[in-house]
Amino acid sequence: MNTASTDDRPRILLCNDDGIRAPGIQALADALAPLGDLVVVAPESEQSAVGHAITVRDPVRAHEVEFATEAGPIPAWAVTGTPTDAVKLACHELLEETPDLVVSGINDGPNTAVNVLYSGTVSAATEASILGLDAVAVSLCEWDVDDFSGAERWARRIVRLVLRSGLPDGVLLNVNVPYEPEGGIQGVAVTRQARSRWEEGFDTRTDPADREYYWLAGTFVDLDDGDRTDTTAVEEGYVSVTPLQHDLTAHDTLSALRNWNWASDEDAADEPE
Repeated sequence: MNTASTDDRPRILLCNDDGIRAPGIQALADALAPLGDLVVVAPESEQSAVGHAITVRDPVRAHEVEFATEAGPIPAWAVTGTPTDAVKLACHELLEETPDLVVSGINDGPNTAVNVLYSGTVSAATEASILGLDAVAVSLCEWDVDDFSGAERWARRIVRLVLRSGLPDGVLLNVNVPYEPEGGIQGVAVTRQARSRWEEGFDTRTDPADREYYWLAGTFVDLDDGDRTDTTAVEEGYVSVTPLQHDLTAHDTLSALRNWNWASDEDAADEPE
């Protein structure tokens, strides 16, 4: 468990996948400025849906940029890599002290169900948890909006609780805030990740040089008929708070697999001579 010192203001690292100039990370910085000493290290350009990708074949570059909050300017670096690159670089090279908390967001659009696996926003927080740090990912469940005030309020409230209580090792919180008018949010629901998939295909198009290219398209399919999921909570007007971990082991299946006859060579009879 990583908890902030009671003697000093907590050090909070901000990241995202929409890019360092996205309105969501600006809103997040304004919301969290009263809670600690902030620093921003985020991708220079949009990195949505890159998942937990890291840059290994090209150099990663960073340069300082101006970043002002309502409380004043804060240190900030723009990184030429992915959200995961940004967190790694911040913690290993750019920051003089290890942050007490990493907060990623505020993402433009929801990160629920299977989208958690694709999300650069969640992956930045996941990388922080891998590094042994407390982490929170925050998403606003609407696209292309300018009003992040509701997500700001809930991000501040949840981050304050995390700073106070800490999180178990290897666990991060994935927060999805409904886009509701003032007073429309019902409260907080502690949820599990819903089962879902995308039914996908590609639109085939032609560029001006008469060459074909492909554009991914798909429809989100909710496969979960249970309650207390992140998707149903948001649909019902609740802020969804889902504890996630980077251990992907299917623990319930371990016992069954251990009972398989791994030493069997019965299929040898089916092999051609």
